[in-house]
Amino acid sequence: MAELSFLEEDLTCIICCDVYTDPVTLKCSHSLCEKCLQKFWSTQDVIQCPVCRKECSHDEPNKSLAFRSLCESFKMRKPTAVPEDICQEHKEKLKLFCFEDKKPICVICYTSKKHENHKCSPVEEAVMTVKVDLKERIEKLQVTIGKLKKAQESCMKQVDLIEEHISVGENQIKKEFEKLLQFLKDEEQKWIRTMRKEVKFQDVKLRGRVEQLSKQISVLSGQVAAVWQDLEAENITLLQNYTANIQRLQCSSVPKNFEFEKSQHHPIQTMIFTTWAKMQKLVEKAPVMLDPNTASSKLLVSRDRYSVLHVRNKVSVPETPERLLLGVLASQGFSSGLHCWDVEVGDNDHWTLGVVGATVYKKRHFIMDPKNRFWCFRYVDGTYRKSNKPIKHNGRPKIIRLQLDFDKGELKFIDAFRNSVLCTFTGEFPEKVFPYFCTGDCDKPLNLYPGK
Repeated sequence: MAELSFLEEDLTCIICCDVYTDPVTLKCSHSLCEKCLQKFWSTQDVIQCPVCRKECSHDEPNKSLAFRSLCESFKMRKPTAVPEDICQEHKEKLKLFCFEDKKPICVICYTSKKHENHKCSPVEEAVMTVKVDLKERIEKLQVTIGKLKKAQESCMKQVDLIEEHISVGENQIKKEFEKLLQFLKDEEQKWIRTMRKEVKFQDVKLRGRVEQLSKQISVLSGQVAAVWQDLEAENITLLQNYTANIQRLQCSSVPKNFEFEKSQHHPIQTMIFTTWAKMQKLVEKAPVMLDPNTASSKLLVSRDRYSVLHVRNKVSVPETPERLLLGVLASQGFSSGLHCWDVEVGDNDHWTLGVVGATVYKKRHFIMDPKNRFWCFRYVDGTYRKSNKPIKHNGRPKIIRLQLDFDKGELKFIDAFRNSVLCTFTGEFPEKVFPYFCTGDCDKPLNLYPGK
């Protein structure tokens, strides 16, 4: 077939684009159908080759019987296109449809071993069956498309929520830092006023001293001028005023220099430390906040998200991928730096505190071991436990301070009032961690505060 294709290109007339019919050849060696050439020449004033435009003589063109025979032979060998409804193999009409091979076949195909025991139907019946099948598939696909559109809408809503969350977060950050900046400006003005007030007394005292010295200088200068005047007088007059001039020129005592005393009450470092201490009081909320979307159905998170209480009856909450089977996480995770937060446990007799890895599976109870990315300190049945190992501790702390040094790979649980370490975990954290809280006491909640 490939050889026939190449040969057909060489035997095709440039005018009719078909295999030559009664071919003729010009002296320029170009061949065309005789009728095509004569028709072309009838439209020209000067006869020339349609291919190369070379002028031809009146004794052209030349006929070749051998070339004509070759073209006719090629036409006979050239395969004719088989209609679409005819079997390519048996040249019979396609009257049946094979449901196994999912294609139309002829009667001979049906009786052959190739389609033995295959389910087949007449084309007219098969068309109805195929249409029903395709419509069912279309409906299923449309259902899938509908679900995809809903998923797309949900994602778009999430995008909008994220944008809104970012906007709210930016405004909150700006508001908080504006408060800090205003606080610093107020403190700056207060310290400046304090300093001015402290040196004002010395300023008044110095100005009075300057005025007193000016008067003294003026009096002494007048006396010196009077003596100079007597020095120019007659001899008798000078001698008569000698005693008086001696009294005028008597040196009065010169007061000691007045030295300015720098204020020692509020040195710069004291001011900075005092301001920093006051700024700490501006932090009214804990550095971590509970995430209600992670709270199990037995925990109730307060509206301000800084307190959690165990409830006897399950809370009706939507089942989400991030919701824990037991406990609740903070909304903030940590992957670097030093962080500290206090948890008021009070008289709660069943609680667990710690941090958990970000990728831990949340739909089952956590295995209380650092190897399973769960670092925790517990108080259950009157016993303190580091993970699941009991530890001894005298007293019962009311506030547990968690101090996380992610870069150092250290987590400490501290009795905040006594400032004594209850237990410590060391070792690298393999991933981002989230603060974890859990309580089994229905009467006493866990409350979060800023660690100091």
